[in-house]
Amino acid sequence: MCLAVPGKVVAVEERDGTRMAQVDFGGAVKEVCLAYLPDIEVGDYAIVHVGFALQRLDEKSALATLELFEQIGALDEEFGDPWQRAAAEAGTAVPASVAAQPHVVSEEA
Repeated sequence: MCLAVPGKVVAVEERDGTRMAQVDFGGAVKEVCLAYLPDIEVGDYAIVHVGFALQRLDEKSALATLELFEQIGALDEEFGDPWQRAAAEAGTAVPASVAAQPHVVSEEA
């Protein structure tokens, strides 16, 4: 599943003429393109889909949506460790060789 998820902008920088941000989605921080919201600033909330900030959102709505997504497991599905999820579904432990490696979360959030 690929959701449009609200997140809080925690850092902004310009890279090759494009504003980019680090956005916190309830603990998972991802890089996001701000091309569609050029005036967004650190501390603002935005709805993000496939790596692009699409719409500014007020804090109350963003936090309520994040809470709902957390309750239904959508945040873990989008940002959680796929090895842990697969192991839990299979009823086994993550192999030690895999658990010791850093995992990269997909940029399609």
